[in-house]
Order: sequence, then structure tokens, then C-alpha cells
Amino acid sequence: MRTALTLAAMAAAGGIIAGPAATAWADDSAQSTISQLQSQGYTVNIDRLGTGPMSKCVVTSVRNPQTQTQWVPYTGPGRGTDRTILVPQVTSQTISVSLDCSAH
Repeated sequence: MRTALTLAAMAAAGGIIAGPAATAWADDSAQSTISQLQSQGYTVNIDRLGTGPMSKCVVTSVRNPQTQTQWVPYTGPGRGTDRTILVPQVTSQTISVSLDCSAH
């Protein structure tokens, strides 16, 4: 029981600590940065400066990753109905991306 609770706590902490690695995005286009975040499961909120086309936008920051979790009962193999262990499950992830789309 203690091991299962420790593993659940480590999984929860790992989900919070393991955020997106923003260093690789400096060389990517704005659209590829947004697509990469979406492929990682994020809903991307965009702050945009200027009215230029997306192909001319530059990512100025990626910030504020938010992860919502919900505790759900573990129902894996070998578990009897006499004891319930709760484990965290990610229900949603959001992140903000700021773009500079002003004419250069």
C-alpha cells in the first residue's frame, strides 16, 4: 500500500515537473511551435501582437503551463475490491504562447 501511494505521488509530481522544453522552440516557426504543443496534449492560448500572417509571426514567449488532474480509482490487475487506491489522471493541459506578428 505504501509503495503504491509513493508511486502515485511520484507520478503526480512528474506530471507537474515535466513541462515543455521551451529552448528548442526558438528556431521553430510559430505554427510548428503551436503544433508541437498541441501534439503534446496542450490546449494553446495565443496572445498576438500585430496583424501579420502566421508565417511571419515570431514566438516571443511560451509560459504558464497548467495541468488539471483528477483522482481516479486504480482498477489494474491484482486489485481486490476491499482496498481502493486513487491515482492522478490528467484531464486537461493549457499553455500560453505569445506571438509578434507586427510588420518588420
